[in-house]
Amino acid sequence: MSKIIDKITKAQEEQRIFYSFEYFPPKTPSGCRNLYSRLDVMAAYQPEWIDVTWGAGGSTAETTLEICSNAQNFIGLETMMHLTCTNIDRGKVLTALEAAKKAGIKNILALRGDPPRGEKQWTATEGGFAHAIDLVKFIRETHGDHFGICVAGYPELHPDSGGLTDDDVKHLKNKVEAGADIIITQLFYDVTLFIQFVARCRAAGIKCPILPGMMPIQTYAGFSRMTTLCKTHVPQFIWDALEPIKNDDALVKDYGVKLCTDMCRQLLEAGTPGLHFYTLNLEKSVLQIIDNLGLSRNNGQARALPWRSSALNMRKSSEHVRPIFWSNRPTSYMSRTSSWDDFPNGRWGDSRSPAYGEINDYHLTSNSGLTKQERRALWGDPKQESDVFNIFAKFCRGELNHLPWNDAPLSLESEGISSKLVLLNEAGYLTINSQPAVNGADSSDVKYGWGGSGGVVYQKAYVEFFAAPEKLKLILDEVAKGELGNLGLVYTNAQGEGGNVNLAGPTAVTWGVFPGKEIVQPTVVDPEAFKVWKDEAFSLWKNQWAKVYETENAESHKLILNMHDNYYLIAVVDNDYRKGSIFTIFERIFQNAHKTSP
Repeated sequence: MSKIIDKITKAQEEQRIFYSFEYFPPKTPSGCRNLYSRLDVMAAYQPEWIDVTWGAGGSTAETTLEICSNAQNFIGLETMMHLTCTNIDRGKVLTALEAAKKAGIKNILALRGDPPRGEKQWTATEGGFAHAIDLVKFIRETHGDHFGICVAGYPELHPDSGGLTDDDVKHLKNKVEAGADIIITQLFYDVTLFIQFVARCRAAGIKCPILPGMMPIQTYAGFSRMTTLCKTHVPQFIWDALEPIKNDDALVKDYGVKLCTDMCRQLLEAGTPGLHFYTLNLEKSVLQIIDNLGLSRNNGQARALPWRSSALNMRKSSEHVRPIFWSNRPTSYMSRTSSWDDFPNGRWGDSRSPAYGEINDYHLTSNSGLTKQERRALWGDPKQESDVFNIFAKFCRGELNHLPWNDAPLSLESEGISSKLVLLNEAGYLTINSQPAVNGADSSDVKYGWGGSGGVVYQKAYVEFFAAPEKLKLILDEVAKGELGNLGLVYTNAQGEGGNVNLAGPTAVTWGVFPGKEIVQPTVVDPEAFKVWKDEAFSLWKNQWAKVYETENAESHKLILNMHDNYYLIAVVDNDYRKGSIFTIFERIFQNAHKTSP
């Protein structure tokens, strides 16, 4: 067990460039087990240390601590554990520090954290900390010199700085003087900004190591969304290079590796002592960059966890599949994609993948969500459920470009079914995700393509929506008649009460045939992943919508909360991608309602 600052000092004395890797806790036990095999592979490259993120308010506390402890004690990786101030009081921080100490962890990354999603302003928890410096001071006051402490740096200014560069550096210096040993920066894509940031820090008297946070580009759409969310400056030459290849996954990934390699070379030539990589629990791009730089210390050996074999068995046939539920949420780029290495545009993560989880590491991004005022301007003040139905319908008509479950307008592939989606929403089937059936489209097709050129892609029709209990009953009654045997569905309410029909396990809804490769099925509807997704899906009713009216409109606030409490989340798959029609079941329901109406 060592302090990371001591390891950095030793590396510098040996004139040796070093690198480190960051991971986040997956959301499922199987994802965690598979992360260990990923750690095992990357451990062979002998990073100087790894760090593991901490969910806001300690939401991943036990998992974070377990991963840190196992990585250090079984795989032999020096480990740094994250801690944030968001939604956590001093007592919980002290408990976490004592647990880390007991597990043999000697390094902490101290962060303030962002506001919870949907909140514009950050507020301290009662009995907690207002700033990262308070957390740094608390660690030193309670544990003296036991822990090495790292803090975050912002080459493009802290999101709350208001553009006050001098104040940013001043606050950073105060954190170092309070006891921080190391600074790791937010991701960036302009090397000049990092070099200038380091120069300002040195001029202000900050002498500790300042390490750049590096994240290779994996997809064009994901990169565009992520840099927008993070308010990251992107030099024009990067956009120019990506534009002609943006629809080819493989070429974009290759460019991401080349760009990050070039950036790292510039940083090392400028005197940067080491590199910190945001791995997102995946290894291929990061390890390729290290190989390109000639920095690999891979000796082909690493200590494995006792259960490595079983973890590998679990991932042999299914690592390259992804559930569809997060497809409209751009945070999925940061936190829920699996197997970007091969098919980054192939939708979203498998519950068994180590990359299936949620990054709550708020030094990576700024909170750039819509304010309450902006959301209220979009959605108005609904008084009854039919008003909410109309808001969803307006989104499908293209009259709104944002819903809590959709951070961008209706996707291009769903435009062909938008009129049917409008009818569903007007009838109270509130759609948040959909795709039409596709029987053999070119993989470079603008609407339906993925995976690069030269392939043929397929997909089953899919629709996901919220609906009242009585509407769910109508759907189940129609399915029970046995006349729609090709349909599968899974459903749950906010309390986790639900079930599934013809969806006992992961069901492929997107697949492709590419030259020289096995059939690829990068999108699945996975009942286990659905159970995890439902927590976020339902929380958006409260955190993104109901909070808009907390103090301004009690009637609207109550309406949205009632829908959260009573509605079901339902996902329907039509397994007949050639001749099926996923909307037939709804048409029958509408016809029956018309027959029985007075």
